[in-house]
Amino acid sequence: MTEFVMVAGAWLGAWVWGDVARLLRAAGHGAHPLTLSGLAEKRDALAGQQTHVQDIVDEITRRDLHEVVLVGHSYSGIPVGQAAERIGGRLSRVVFVDSEVPVDGESFVSLWWEGPERLAASLAANDGWWAPPTAGDLAGQGLSDAQTARLVAGATPHPGASLSEPAVLTRPLGALPATYVKCLLDGPEPNATVAELLTHETWRRVDLGTGHWPMVSEPEELARVLLAAAEERG
Repeated sequence: MTEFVMVAGAWLGAWVWGDVARLLRAAGHGAHPLTLSGLAEKRDALAGQQTHVQDIVDEITRRDLHEVVLVGHSYSGIPVGQAAERIGGRLSRVVFVDSEVPVDGESFVSLWWEGPERLAASLAANDGWWAPPTAGDLAGQGLSDAQTARLVAGATPHPGASLSEPAVLTRPLGALPATYVKCLLDGPEPNATVAELLTHETWRRVDLGTGHWPMVSEPEELARVLLAAAEERG
């Protein structure tokens, strides 16, 4: 039995994985959606990026999970990539879902695609928090009106310290057994860092013809990809 530990991206909590988790459990596996500190029902907790790394490690060790497929979406690919190397032999595979990946010494802000100044200014304008998306921000991502409303209603401000704190890696990320899921409505190609990682023999790419939130727009397809990833061997 595989144990799937699933971490949502910015603004979201464990709730967003509900449909995918039910499908994985129906297939006979463990499914453990995780809310990071400072978000959703944990929004009152102080959190930097290393807090989020520890949240993930602690969830796995507290539950004594083995044969773990660790899933990170969007922002959470950064703490997930760091946690993956810290759980040792408990890890089976990492799945990055349309996500960022950690780069040693760099932060989410420093690698922001529009430039670090723009994201830093947005955080400063919101008292150190990243404001949740509006319905307009989610347009063109394969979401129905109901799905868009669900995401907007469930989103909470994201702690800026987790975005500005640098990642810490002790070995090359390319050594991990990993699957990268590219959601094509959010752009046809991953960033240059991910493209280089995909040249490693333990990494593989899977494309989904949906937007940046496939756990909401296409949960059945995403569950299928996760189940297939669990069968991969580095």
